[in-house]
Amino acid sequence: MSELNERHYGAEQIQVLEGLEPVRKRPGMYIGSTGESGLHHLVYEIVDNSIDEALAGYCDTIEVLINEDNSVKITDNGSGIPVEKHPKTGRSTLETVLTVLHAGGKFNNDAYKVSGGLHGVGSSVVNALSTWLIAEVKRDGKLYRQKYERGIPTTEIEIVGESDHTGTTITFLPDDTIFDDIIFDYETIKKRLREMAFLNKGIKISLEDRRDNISDIFHYEGGIREFVQYLNSKKDALHEEIIYAEGTKDKVIVEIAIQYTDSYNESLYSFVNNINTVEGGTHLVGFKTALTRVMNDYAKKYNLIKENDLSITGEDIREGITTILSIKIPNPQFEGQTKTKLGNSEVRGIVDNITGEAIYSYCEENPRIAKLIIEKTLKAARAREAARKARELARRKNVLDSMSLPGKLADCSERNPDLCEIYIVEGNSAGGSAKGGRDRRTQAILPLRGKILNVEKSRLDRILNSEEIRNMITAFGCGIGEDFNLDKLRYGKIIIMTDADDDGAHIRTLLLTFFYRYMKPLIEGGHIYAAQPPLYRVKKGKAERYVYSDKELSTVLDEFGRDGKYDIQRYKGLGEMNPEQLWETTMNPENRILLKIEIDDAIHADEVFTILMGDKVAPRREFIEKNARYVKNLDI
Repeated sequence: MSELNERHYGAEQIQVLEGLEPVRKRPGMYIGSTGESGLHHLVYEIVDNSIDEALAGYCDTIEVLINEDNSVKITDNGSGIPVEKHPKTGRSTLETVLTVLHAGGKFNNDAYKVSGGLHGVGSSVVNALSTWLIAEVKRDGKLYRQKYERGIPTTEIEIVGESDHTGTTITFLPDDTIFDDIIFDYETIKKRLREMAFLNKGIKISLEDRRDNISDIFHYEGGIREFVQYLNSKKDALHEEIIYAEGTKDKVIVEIAIQYTDSYNESLYSFVNNINTVEGGTHLVGFKTALTRVMNDYAKKYNLIKENDLSITGEDIREGITTILSIKIPNPQFEGQTKTKLGNSEVRGIVDNITGEAIYSYCEENPRIAKLIIEKTLKAARAREAARKARELARRKNVLDSMSLPGKLADCSERNPDLCEIYIVEGNSAGGSAKGGRDRRTQAILPLRGKILNVEKSRLDRILNSEEIRNMITAFGCGIGEDFNLDKLRYGKIIIMTDADDDGAHIRTLLLTFFYRYMKPLIEGGHIYAAQPPLYRVKKGKAERYVYSDKELSTVLDEFGRDGKYDIQRYKGLGEMNPEQLWETTMNPENRILLKIEIDDAIHADEVFTILMGDKVAPRREFIEKNARYVKNLDI
């Protein structure tokens, strides 16, 4: 599979960079949090090590098993972690890898040319944060085993059998004194493993959950080509064939897969050594530069763009595109707030060159499809120009001027955005209660008249013709599209407050779609929230409680006593509450419940918005049927 197969992988190639850190005291430094994301990160750390074996050519099968006791067993058929004594620590190499931070073969380019786990902390961190961990290694004809408790070895390495195979098995149970909850979510792990299989063509990754007797196998010989097909399965593609390119230069491996759809959004995802570079970087710049240059050159060469046509921009060309850009590089340099932005300057030219040649060749060989893409691009350019003129006209009329705020807006008196919040409220009735009950100093109210436009099916020029959307843009103050400027945001919190019924859920989804597609920095910056109004008011005598879930209702009724007379009022609309009640239950910062809207997985978020708000009915029905069991509050 690789020249690396011929190299010897032994103890001398495991390099120790520094001693053990107090992982158990500061777990967030190593896995991000002790919540759900940190818990699942334990699985990913071990799987990443197996993927590194696959990248080096040693492994092609990875098995992940969630046991009934919620422990996880991860097995690969790689070369097996060395078990001989390490020259620097004096302990076995297996024990060194599992107990010393920054100890791993990935720091030695002779062992691994490319690595996804960049810091070598994976195995030791998982060990430190587990109640127990068992490591099993098949190597040199033997089966070795060693046990640990909370990072400390409780046995020596034992030979427990013989084996004709090689590989490593790690089984661990997360420490319930560290994590908020140690219950793994099958779907969360499934999404990650499927992505890893897409990004590493030919690797077989299986997942089994013995708690619910469910399993999946991910194996994609087409790699990222199949990834793009999967992402576009709920969309209408402009062309069936995936545009694909693969090339290597200066030890940088580049893979690109592209397919255009009839949607108005770009779905462009980039990866470096299997890490999703959500902030982009030099590889993404190289891709965008090449795409814009080549499509312009091709269109001009074949007179697909006339002299009186608008000039087309990269944004126009990327409308409706779905792209996976995956590169493998020996020494990636990451920067950015989340350390997921590639900084290697040499990569830009490499990706530009490989992308440019591949796209131009494809266009030459497929002129009909190239013409379709150019036609869609020209429509996008005309819509962009129409949106620009609409914004300019709005400016001239002072519609987007902060001095001319919407008439429906009840603004707050405070001018420091960090202290201000705006409630987007469903309907005039609820808007009236919110205006009456608010803190006028810091809380602004903007009522919406019915449901806003579904932006999933519209370009920006049409969106700007929607009065309700224009009112929001004007109130927020940060603009939209080319004019978007987060520094001009007038409110630190934008709070969606809708009824707890189907219509309220639909309006909330429409608003979230708008924010995700056209004001994503508001979500990424932590500015978007959803209010949680109460579902019930329970009274018994003089005692009164507001209840926010059916589970809480049962608890409150037990506290009040099931015997005797009590009154339960079910709130179906915000307008049913008077201003004092709405303030007390939903708007008072002292006791309200706000849900912060976050994007944990951009690929999954894009898929969900496409399903829920797109044109295809079958995927939406399937999604609702599959996720109905997760609904907490359902009006029948």
